[in-house]
This record gives sequence, C-alpha cells and structure tokens, in this order.
Amino acid sequence: MAFLSQHLELKQTLTPQQILLSTLLQLPTLALEQRIKQELELNPVLEMVDDVEEEQELEKETETEEEKEKKEEEEVESGTDQTEEIEWDEYFQNDGYEARQEVDHSQEDVEFQNAYKPSLAELLLEQGLELNLSEVEYHIFEELVWSLDDRGYLVVTLEYLSDKLEQSLEVIQTIHRLLMRLDPVGVGARDLQECLLIQIEKRYPNSIAHQIIRDHFEDFANKRYERIIKSLDLTRDDLLDAEELICHLNPKPGDGYLNTHTNYITPDFVVREQDDDFLVTLNDTFIPELRLSSRYIDLLSHQKQLDTEAKTFLKKKVESAKWFINSIQMRRITMMKVMHAIIEYQHDFFMHGKGQMRPMILKDIADRIGMDISTVSRVTNGKYVQCDWGIFELRYFFSEGIESDDGESISTRRIKERLHKIISDEDKKHPISDEILSKMLQQEGFPVARRTVAKYREQLKAPVARLR
Repeated sequence: MAFLSQHLELKQTLTPQQILLSTLLQLPTLALEQRIKQELELNPVLEMVDDVEEEQELEKETETEEEKEKKEEEEVESGTDQTEEIEWDEYFQNDGYEARQEVDHSQEDVEFQNAYKPSLAELLLEQGLELNLSEVEYHIFEELVWSLDDRGYLVVTLEYLSDKLEQSLEVIQTIHRLLMRLDPVGVGARDLQECLLIQIEKRYPNSIAHQIIRDHFEDFANKRYERIIKSLDLTRDDLLDAEELICHLNPKPGDGYLNTHTNYITPDFVVREQDDDFLVTLNDTFIPELRLSSRYIDLLSHQKQLDTEAKTFLKKKVESAKWFINSIQMRRITMMKVMHAIIEYQHDFFMHGKGQMRPMILKDIADRIGMDISTVSRVTNGKYVQCDWGIFELRYFFSEGIESDDGESISTRRIKERLHKIISDEDKKHPISDEILSKMLQQEGFPVARRTVAKYREQLKAPVARLR
C-alpha cells in the first residue's frame, strides 16, 4: 500500500505477531474455538493438554499384567503406599510451556451454541490481513467492515469516517474500494448501483451490461428499456443478453453469511454483582489449553539426527506455536482489561441498569488502559457481555454526549432511549410532533433542538407524527 503512505503518519506494516494477535482479538469466543482447532491441524508442534493426558491414560491402560506386578513389587520394596495422599497441586506445577486457565464452574449455566458459522465481518477481516496494509490503514478497513449492515451495505458515509478517524477522504475512499473488491464482491457498497457496478466491472468490464449499470441504471431499474436501446443503439437481443448478465449479479452480498438458523448469542463475558463489586469472567472455559509437544521438542533437541530441512521446519513450527500460545494469553489479558475498564466507566449502568449510561468513546477506554484505540475497537466489535440487565454488545456502551444546562454530560443513547419510550407510549390517535418532543425532552433536562429530535427519531426508525 505504498501509494497511501504519503497520506498517513504511520507507515510500517504489521508484523506477523501483530497480525496474529489482531486476528484473535477480532474473534468472538466461538470463532476462537474454531481457529484453535484449525491451528492444531496445521501445526503438529501444538497440542491440547487434554489430548496429552488422554494419551498418557491410554498408555497406562495398555501396560501388561507383568509390568503392573513388577511395578507393585518395586513399590512394596521401596515402602511406597499407593493410597498415600498425593500433592496434586505440586504435581501439576511443572507443566512446561502452556496456556493455563482457571476453570470457573459457576459458568456452567451459560448455554453455548453448538454450531458456529463465521460471520461476514470475520471473513472480511481475515482477507484484509492479506492486503499488506499499515496499522492505520487496517484500522480504517476494520471501521468500514464494522459499519456494514446484514445485507453487506455500508450504513455510514465516507465523510463521517474521515472525520471520526481523522484521515483524509481520499484515503478512506481508497480503502473502501479495496473492501468492495474482496469476496463477496460488492460488499461495502453504499447503494444498489454501486454494488452491481463493482461486480460487473470485475466480471464483464467492457460489456453492454456494464454500460447500462454505469450510465443508465435508473432507466434499467424502472424498466425504461426503449430509452436504453435508443441511447446505446442496441438491438432487443443485446438488451436481453445484458439483462441476463445483470440478473446473475448479487444485490445483497451479505445475505449468504447470516446465521439464519439460530438467534442465539453466546456472551464473551459474564458479569455478576458480588459484595457491591463485580466479578468479571471471560466466558472461555471450553477453549482448550495449549502447549508445545514434548515429543517434537525432544526431537529438536537432538538436532544432529535431523537434516537441515527438518531442522528448519521444526524451528518454524515451534516459533509459530509459541506465538499462537502467547497471542491466546495476550487476547485474554487484553479483553479482560477492556471489560474491566468499561465496567468502571459505566459502573452506574451495571449497578442500576438502563438509564444510567455515561457518554463514552473508544478513546476514553484506550486512555484508561494505555492501549491503542484500534485495539479497543477490535475487542469491542462483535463481542457480548451478559449481566443482570441482559446481554449487550460491547459497542452498546459507547456513545457521544451532549452537555446539559448544569454542565453534566448526557449520553446520546440515553436521550434516544427516552425518546423511544415517549413515542412508544404516545396516544396513537394524537402522535406528538418533533417540536413538542423537543420541548418535553428539554423539560426533563435533555437539551435537544427539534432538528436533533428529528435526527434521533429517524435513527430509531420512527416516522414523522403524521405517519404514525
């Protein structure tokens, strides 16, 4: 992405370790389980602790009776009593290089979804890592991905992202074009014409169908075929052939990636109130413990018995396994830091529920824990927390603020929730106008003008008063 470097302050590309950690941070817990299984298949040096223990148990069970008798005789002679109490904690301390975790059985009441299908966002983010983007460029790419709706369309303007990320519009547009050319082609488009145009450009760039979508889309959408035939000097067969091509394009590139078979959400965090404080648990007890295979480590220690190619292969696999284990540990640490910071910032919400939300942006959490905004963004996107008030996506807790007359900063989400409640409870025969809604909110201490009410109402998908 050298052509973007002149626009960006940070030009270095991500290291393999950063790419791996970035990938794992983006994954929700169920996707992480699948990613670990994939890594176990790719890297023989990496193994699950449970598998090792099962293998050891199998070896014990296959001992011959003669070996057992001999072992028993030796134990009697040495004065060892098999019933003697064993210090298991001490026994398991020497466990080599592995990722260990405490098992919290209090989480066993949380139901997990058995089948997992990667989301559109996960598939796109994985492709984005192959684009050789700088850290800043990749963060822009992430923001674009997280701004897609279920159909795969972009729901914010590029100008908005330019202001939010403090990057030039030209840079945002360039990365946006890259996104639309990924699989599925057309994802990230802002409207149907752009969605179809990017697909036809890639598959049939010099076709009549391309001309029609680019220059005569309104006529085509409204079936004004004679105008198209006359304008492009086509025959009826030319138009029919072009129509056939267009009908095979995908108007909703995000549809095929929805988990339509289930609406279950698996929370990544569980938060419980305990003695006027909160117990935060990362909901990953079903994630297997990992460690390096002692078999391959022993093999590598006897390097003289290996040829050069085998040595190189093993060393690469060992390093890769170490990075993966470390990244799993760093993911857990980072996610817990972010969740604790959110709870501290939104303490009143977790203690008392909705209506107690403070204005909070990604930078607030990033500054509190000393990490980059992009890291906080990766942790909060697509992750959910279960608390006493329900299950919420972490992004739910982020919103801008409006300052009240007494200087208090009020969350825009809190204002929208109150507006939604007023509209829901209004007399359906006498719906309330935006002007009256504005006055009602102002009387409750929410300093919002009529235009602001209209904007929030539209975001809540509530029609104007005369149509309600």
